[in-house]
Amino acid sequence: MSTTETGRRPEAVETVDTDAGPARISWFPATGTTKARSARLVLALGHGAGGGIEARDLQALAAGLPAHGVTVALVEQPWRVAGKRLAPAPKTLDTGWRGLWPALAAAGPPVVAGGRSAGARVACRTAAELGARAVLALGFPLHPPGRPEKSRADELLGTGVPTLVVQGGRDPFGRPAEFPPGDYEIAEVPYGDHGFAVPKKAGPGQGEAMGVLTAAVTGWLAALV
Repeated sequence: MSTTETGRRPEAVETVDTDAGPARISWFPATGTTKARSARLVLALGHGAGGGIEARDLQALAAGLPAHGVTVALVEQPWRVAGKRLAPAPKTLDTGWRGLWPALAAAGPPVVAGGRSAGARVACRTAAELGARAVLALGFPLHPPGRPEKSRADELLGTGVPTLVVQGGRDPFGRPAEFPPGDYEIAEVPYGDHGFAVPKKAGPGQGEAMGVLTAAVTGWLAALV
């Protein structure tokens, strides 16, 4: 069991067999609970195509949300567990997510599906069929950088459940102003890039940027219950 960037260790790490291979869940239970009881929500967060659960936004939420009655489950897709360097096709990512969903739902509370970048797309595509309570999309890749005509807005607009997008103000995969109208909410992390890094010359520091992100997600989750 490894220590995260925030210094917090998951209470448990669970390996789950899926049709795409073994996946892994790191559990951060709501304060004063076990993962199987008393939390008001489980927030399941998948990683992006270029990294794992060490991403700063995932770690910030794993550190901050348990104090607010939310159990956080950081999910590693089978390709990461297997040590591969490249993510597979979206269909395979969806297969892995579907395969571990029963383990997430078995915790007891309603499950909010979420993730960053490619993980956000997976959550959007599968939310309705899996019975997710809501979707949290961190750094949703609305389009490839410099290719706004290659929009993925249909995935975001088709979740069928309450959805929050948290987007960096200078994300090359889609700045907040580029997002189309729809039945979802959007929160901006000023000056943030696709990984929510902020430049040193910007007014807010990195800690403040993660505070903005965590506060937006905390408030939105509170309104779901």
